[in-house]
Amino acid sequence: MDFAYDARTEELRERLLAFMDEHVYPAEQIAEEQRAAQDSPWATVPVQEELKATARKLGLWNLFLPDEEYGAGLSNLQYAPLAEITGRSPQLAPTALNCAAPDTGNMELLAQFGSPEQRERWLRPLLAGEIRSAFAMTEPEVASSDATNIGTRIRRDGDCYVITGRKWYISGAMHPDCSVFIVMGKTDPDGEDVRRQQSMVLVPRDTPGVEVRRAMSVYGYEDHYHGGHAEVLFHEVRVPVANLVGEEGGGFAIAQARLGPGRIHHCMRLIGMAERAIELMCRRALDRTAFGKPLARQGVVHEWIADARVQVEQLRLLVLKTAWLMDTVGNRGAHTEIQAIKIATPRAVVRIIDDAVQLHGAGGVSQDFPLAHLWASARTLRLADGPDEVHQRSLARRELKRYA
Repeated sequence: MDFAYDARTEELRERLLAFMDEHVYPAEQIAEEQRAAQDSPWATVPVQEELKATARKLGLWNLFLPDEEYGAGLSNLQYAPLAEITGRSPQLAPTALNCAAPDTGNMELLAQFGSPEQRERWLRPLLAGEIRSAFAMTEPEVASSDATNIGTRIRRDGDCYVITGRKWYISGAMHPDCSVFIVMGKTDPDGEDVRRQQSMVLVPRDTPGVEVRRAMSVYGYEDHYHGGHAEVLFHEVRVPVANLVGEEGGGFAIAQARLGPGRIHHCMRLIGMAERAIELMCRRALDRTAFGKPLARQGVVHEWIADARVQVEQLRLLVLKTAWLMDTVGNRGAHTEIQAIKIATPRAVVRIIDDAVQLHGAGGVSQDFPLAHLWASARTLRLADGPDEVHQRSLARRELKRYA
């Protein structure tokens, strides 16, 4: 594995770093003010649309898709350092580049498993940034960390599927531009193979019976920038059979295929969040004095900063190795590493951000710094796309199998 970035990656990094300095960071406060002034907190603020237009003009658009027909044609290893940079401003940068979840995973899913008609109707406008989407899997009545528990029913009725169920923490569903849900439910609840009971169907938001009931908060935040996390009810919702994604019984496998790249994207951005926290920590330590000397001369502050730097360097290498393996031997071949980064990265980044909060005192938990929002986002990722314990269980079983 070569640790140097190739020429194309380096050129895109330089372009993206300049975009962040010249456009994204200055827009953060403006976005907050615009959001507070508009009627709907979920709608895209004007400055975000300006950022999207600028990113497209600079060729910083759909960088996450490796398929050159739809995206930039970058490998995972090429995209990794770019995603890290966007993680420094997670509220604005990923969306500005049309590289924000859950749309990224949904676009990958449609590109890989969607029919030509589905790709034309939904993938094309998603790629253009004209609409948003949501992925409806998690449910409040069951332990959704085990996807075989999902109870939403998808029943065949002639030329239609009828969907009944309750979902929650459905990211993006509060956004007024969210036009379609990819819904996972059971088409064969009594099937012998519990991993072949599930299917996925496309449900337009305006279909009768779809009820977006409420926004769910995350550690007190409503995550307006990414379209919120909604509770959604499906009351006997009818969609054409043609809205099935892939084949009946293929939902579990499709979900796993979707989550692999999603997990590494999250970890890449988390490293960027940690870098932002370290920068803020260093600036604060040099700027403030306590007990007769600058915070930068306090021993515990030295420990926080040194430990943070070591952890970030370790995590980055592991994430880059995982990206390289995904490119060279595929997601299955990188299974252990994907789980390892999903376990290690959020845990370490939560600690780094927490130390930065501590160094900022009351300011660290306030809206005047991005740290509180960064902490909530990082902590949530210990649950999203599978909780730590699920990945630990699977990884340990693979390790034990080598010695059985």
